[in-house]
Amino acid sequence: MHVSVMLKEAVDLLAVTPGGNGCFIDGTVGGAGHAAEILRRAGPGGRLLGIDRDTEALERSRLRLAEVPGEVCLVHGTHGDIRRLAVGNGFGSVDGILLDLGVSSEQLDSPERGFSFLHDGPLDMRQNVMQGETAAELLARLDERELAEMFRRLGEEPQARRIAKAVVHERSRGAIATTGRLAEVVCAALGRKGGPRHPATRVFQALRMAVNRELEDLGRALEDGLALLRPGGRMAVITFESLTDRLVKQRFAAHVGRWRSLQQGGEAWEGELPAVAPVTRKAVTPGDEEIAGNPRARSAKLRVVARKE
Repeated sequence: MHVSVMLKEAVDLLAVTPGGNGCFIDGTVGGAGHAAEILRRAGPGGRLLGIDRDTEALERSRLRLAEVPGEVCLVHGTHGDIRRLAVGNGFGSVDGILLDLGVSSEQLDSPERGFSFLHDGPLDMRQNVMQGETAAELLARLDERELAEMFRRLGEEPQARRIAKAVVHERSRGAIATTGRLAEVVCAALGRKGGPRHPATRVFQALRMAVNRELEDLGRALEDGLALLRPGGRMAVITFESLTDRLVKQRFAAHVGRWRSLQQGGEAWEGELPAVAPVTRKAVTPGDEEIAGNPRARSAKLRVVARKE
């Protein structure tokens, strides 16, 4: 079962007032661990919109949230469409938004979903299995230059060109259609095994992010989510890769802005609207106890901002 990362820290920093009702959006509701705690604290008058592109995750959330007081609206979609889904379901102005960008344990541990090299299965990786191109199809379609660019940009893989060349060579001998086969190709290309990080980690990350258009969705979710916040409302984002954490940090910093001295005297604020204030000055990370109980939490980072008046 998926364990929600930094559950207490995230809900604490969203400043959910105990019994204070409130209106919230969980843009990546998953198994509803964070969502359930938000509603418990908000009380019977609390309202929550839960969004997820995985229909299995939505069904798990539906069962879990049925036992929690408050009004719940669960919708199938991506957090990249947060503005449209929120406005269309009566959540046009909210007190808090949470995005937990991690892949769930249920997804990682299901071989048929194709997210992990630890379990051999079809190379799928789609969060929404009802639409879109699979990872195997993407791997077969891109040329060597495009593969190298994807591995470099989305996986931050230093050996992107070598791996791309190996993929093109191997697929000429037969389709790379399973997670185990792709992991073998990468390991052979890099000529090493073992170590703290599996050689295929960055390649699998790049493929997953490309298949699900994660950076594009995250960019839209950050901008549109901030616009949905009421004055004083907060947005909390949990990331698991340096690439997504960097994007969150940069976008939040752009809305925090800065004061610039004017030649004629005085200062002028420069930044993007809506203006926000940092709630966390640096990323919050899991404690040793949480990591010991849930090793998948070790790379998590939490950043939070509050919309200004």
